[in-house]
Amino acid sequence: MIITEILARNARMYGNEVALIERDPAKNKRTEMTWKEFDDQANKVANALISKGIKKGDKVIHLMMNCIEWLPIYFGILRTGAWAVPLNFRFSAKDINLCCKIAEGKAIFFGEEFIDRINAIKGELSTIKDFIFVGPDEVKPDYCEKYNDILKDYPPTDPKTPIEIIDEAALYFTSGTTGTPKPILLTHRNLEAACIVENRHHNQTHDDCFILIPPLYHTGAKMHWFGSFIVGSKGVILKGVNPKWILEAVSEEKGTIVWLLVPWAQDILVAIENGEVKLEDYKLDQWRLMHIGAQPVPPSLVHDWKKVFPNHDYDTNYGLSESTGPGCVHLGIENTHKIGAIGIPGFDWEYKIVNEELKDVPKGEVGELMVKGPGVMKEYYKNPEATASTLIDGWLLTGDMARVDEDGFIWLVDRKKDVIITGGENIFPVEIEDFLQSHDKIQDAAVIGLPDERLGEIPIAIVKVKPGKEMSEEEFFNFCEKLPRYKRPRKVFFDDVPRNPTGKIEKPKLRKKYTGMKEMFKI
Repeated sequence: MIITEILARNARMYGNEVALIERDPAKNKRTEMTWKEFDDQANKVANALISKGIKKGDKVIHLMMNCIEWLPIYFGILRTGAWAVPLNFRFSAKDINLCCKIAEGKAIFFGEEFIDRINAIKGELSTIKDFIFVGPDEVKPDYCEKYNDILKDYPPTDPKTPIEIIDEAALYFTSGTTGTPKPILLTHRNLEAACIVENRHHNQTHDDCFILIPPLYHTGAKMHWFGSFIVGSKGVILKGVNPKWILEAVSEEKGTIVWLLVPWAQDILVAIENGEVKLEDYKLDQWRLMHIGAQPVPPSLVHDWKKVFPNHDYDTNYGLSESTGPGCVHLGIENTHKIGAIGIPGFDWEYKIVNEELKDVPKGEVGELMVKGPGVMKEYYKNPEATASTLIDGWLLTGDMARVDEDGFIWLVDRKKDVIITGGENIFPVEIEDFLQSHDKIQDAAVIGLPDERLGEIPIAIVKVKPGKEMSEEEFFNFCEKLPRYKRPRKVFFDDVPRNPTGKIEKPKLRKKYTGMKEMFKI
């Protein structure tokens, strides 16, 4: 079933029930939307776009922070048969301009946070004819139509655009941390599959309440929520990641499922340890599932979490934007004895691990992970070379190095491009990062390779110490003596670990920063 049809079904079955809640603690603001209001808004957006000439196959840019309007606009675009093109809210004006040109966007919805960036490039956005502003009237740019006018001026009736399950639905751009963002083309079948896979994995029911915190422009956040969406259960969009705000949202909204990124889970544990939040102040008994994803999860973090929250099920999974987000590999709450693994193939997915010649490697050996299933993208839009090198006979070459253990569980080793080769030996930074985060003074850690004339590359560590703790270089290096000599970081910097909005360590940024500093320290 096409996901816009699922929305219409939810409106018929649960019309007056709350579908979405937006919590904005910084403004002490809470907003609700029923399933009927959600469906009506999506129809109004669709009818407005159709009246402006948007037709099947056109592209509509979607540039907004998380808010209650985000999803109705997304579904409204899909209802026209056009492609939704959500953009990373961290993109610069230059990035936005590039993505709009690649997509040949015909219209754009954007929020007040992006006024300066859109103003800077408006004259270059030659294909975009309609600018729709989602924000306060008093700051609306003169060249924009108000979103609130769309809600007043267009009917809430379904435009009944003929859409097939195989039709293209959305264009997602990669984060751009390794260069030019690549556009990933997804179909309606991909989006439907995400609903089914996520619900199979987490067994959401109509009575669940999903706390939705990560950025909606990313496939991961929406696709996890899709498992709740398909059964018509409530979603809570939380603006902000303060530990107190997260726990308040779970407590006050009776949240049952929370998807956290690694740094947010770390922050919650640190806040509890330091007494900044007290668990007895919150009602958390109904919180049944804590899911961490979007990047490798340090086993030490999960063990620490289970000590504080022994009654919460833990789960993780693995996916890429190219696989329509998470779900192609899934751990499962019954497999916590395998903490550290990313899991087994997800529902209706298969995998293999291959060498450079794309031949299967023996069990236990490291190779590149390939996946095949209903979420695999159609293509990299307008990039046949990248598509041909990534999609091979229906298989998606992930760029992630992994191994399979004797029980068939997949263990992610590292990104292929992040592997450090020192003196002919392969070092997988994730392994060292997990080790470092097992120290009770270390909150976060990143390991990168720097060029070295003798060894090729050498590992260095960037370490964030927990608030209120102190750590010396001597203490750090003494701890690292537990590692094999060639894996030990040769230098440590005590600093913040930069992560993008989906929680991934921004290693290109670290390499740029510390490569430039290499001559300042002796290795």
